[in-house]
Amino acid sequence: RCNPHPHNFTDRYFRPGDQAFFDILQSYQGYRTCYYRTFNIGRATPVQHDAYVKCREWLDAAIELIKPGVTTDKVAAVWPRAEEYGFPNELAAFGLQFGHGLGLALHERPIISRAVSLENPMEIKTGMVFALETYCPATDGISAARIEEEVVVTDTGCKVISLFPAEELPIANRY
Repeated sequence: RCNPHPHNFTDRYFRPGDQAFFDILQSYQGYRTCYYRTFNIGRATPVQHDAYVKCREWLDAAIELIKPGVTTDKVAAVWPRAEEYGFPNELAAFGLQFGHGLGLALHERPIISRAVSLENPMEIKTGMVFALETYCPATDGISAARIEEEVVVTDTGCKVISLFPAEELPIANRY
């Protein structure tokens, strides 16, 4: 189950129709990387697919805004309010619609979040590296989508540097 958002592990075997999140973390010469992917096993239901599409749209809206001179509040503002996807407040949803700097630490400043950035914006600058992540619960109450991309800020915008495809919901052993 991917909803509510799990932060635990299980020894349960995957079954057809199951979903799983993977938070892929590596370190190279001390520098960190971080990106989420959602996978389905065998097939996806229409509501699982719809949640993935919405999650991707939220992520793409944030990526489109990342460029030098933009402030983090502008990026956070394109993400839905916590109440719109089932949480009582922004703090309860912290980390689900989220951006964080990447470098020698996994979570560096600036942080992009409705809980932080709307009142304490920071300017985005050339050379910054971010992980931008979104989460969208499905209407079935047990499924969800989680996608995260890494971007580097260029002089004219940003470039996605995470290489594992995430434009569409990956299905393992499709049938």
